[in-house]
Amino acid sequence: MVRAGLTVERVVRAGAELADEIGFEQVTPSELARKLDIRTASLYSHVKNAHDLKTRIALLVLEELADQASAAIAGRAGRDALVAFANAYRHYAFQHPGRFAAARFRLDADAAAASAGVRHSRMTRAILRGYDLTELQETHAVRLLGSVFNGYVELEMSGSFGHSAPSSEESWTGILDALDSLLRNWPASS
Repeated sequence: MVRAGLTVERVVRAGAELADEIGFEQVTPSELARKLDIRTASLYSHVKNAHDLKTRIALLVLEELADQASAAIAGRAGRDALVAFANAYRHYAFQHPGRFAAARFRLDADAAAASAGVRHSRMTRAILRGYDLTELQETHAVRLLGSVFNGYVELEMSGSFGHSAPSSEESWTGILDALDSLLRNWPASS
C-alpha cells in the first residue's frame, strides 16, 4: 500500500535532499525508502528503479539550477551576465553538492531534449550573443564555459585550492575576468 500523501514529486525531492546529505552516487531506492520510513517495495509505486530515480532527481536539479541562473542573469548583459551566471552555478554547487553532482547525470537523448538542460544552453548562448561570436565560436564557448565552471567548482569543493594564496575567491574572479577578455577577443580561426 502506498503511504498517503507520498507522490512522485515528494519522492524525487526527498531523493534530492538525500543526495545533498550522502552524495548523489550513494542515493539508492533502499536508502531513500529508509529516509522516507517506508518499505523499498512501496517506493517502486513512484519510481521504476534506481536509474529512474536518479534521472528524475537530475531533471529536478536541472530545473532548479536553470531557475536560479535565469533569475541571476535577468536584465544583465556582457560581463555582468557572465559573472552572474557563473556565480549562480557556483553558489548552487556549494549550497547543494549532491544535487550539483546530479546535474551531470547522463540522461538518455529523449530525457535530455525535454529537460531544463536546453534552457541552460539557451541562457549560455544568450549571454554569448553579447560577445559577437560566430555560431561555431559560440558552440566552442558554451563548452569552454561549462568546462571551466564545472571543473573549477569541482576542484574547489574538493579542497584543492585551500592550501595556498591567493584565495579561491580571488582566483575565481580573475578567471571570470580572463573568460570575459577571451570572449571579447576570440581567435578568428575558430
